[in-house]
Amino acid sequence: MIYYKTDEEIELLRLSNMLVGRTHGEMAKLIKPGVSTSKLDAIAESFIRDNGGKPGFLGYNGFPNTLCISINDAVVHGIPSEKIVLKDGDIVSVDCGVFMNGYYGDSAYTYTVGEVDEKIVKLLQVTKESLYKGIEKAIIGNRLGDISYAVQQHAETNGFTVVREMVGHGVGRNLHEDPEVPNYGKRGRGVILKKGLVIAIEPMINIGKRDIYQENDGWTIKTKDGLPSAHFEHTIAIGEKGADILSSFKYVEDVLNEK
Repeated sequence: MIYYKTDEEIELLRLSNMLVGRTHGEMAKLIKPGVSTSKLDAIAESFIRDNGGKPGFLGYNGFPNTLCISINDAVVHGIPSEKIVLKDGDIVSVDCGVFMNGYYGDSAYTYTVGEVDEKIVKLLQVTKESLYKGIEKAIIGNRLGDISYAVQQHAETNGFTVVREMVGHGVGRNLHEDPEVPNYGKRGRGVILKKGLVIAIEPMINIGKRDIYQENDGWTIKTKDGLPSAHFEHTIAIGEKGADILSSFKYVEDVLNEK
């Protein structure tokens, strides 16, 4: 069942999502060769708590950490560890959730570590563009399939593949609500987009084939061919004048532009 949010609820959702964005800004300062993923996780947890929130992922269905940190061929749901240390040439998807004032925030960003191969840089660029192509279609009267199609079309036109088993979702008092938001689909299909619908759009795009598998840890999703995958995510609200992006990449990009 889809739960449409009031303007007041959307403002509470914005606060949670902006804290996610600020947490990403803190991660952007730290991501470099030699840093362990557990260090990133610990700093993110402290930052979220210090700013009045709770980690949205910690304990969610048994997930053991604050962040999902997925490196190179890991698509999503990577578990932070002292043993996993960032290396020059890596890409690292950081997915962060916050629970505050009764509502969730959720956003992901894929970072480069040191010098990264040009084709992988293009993968990140196209994945991020695919996210915004989907957001452009998130307007009242369109259908969910219009978002999905826009993401898929941009990724595949650029020679990349779309992960199909993992999808975006509604966001609200629960981290994952209806409807599911696939990153592939047909225009004119699916739920009609109405004011007050809040969804996370999150393209997961592979440089090789789209096939994935789950690691033995029960969480980490990887590409079957071992080639890199990128992941970007915004939480948005459907409004009268198009999508209202509740999360933010500004804090990340302010840091990255200074590096």
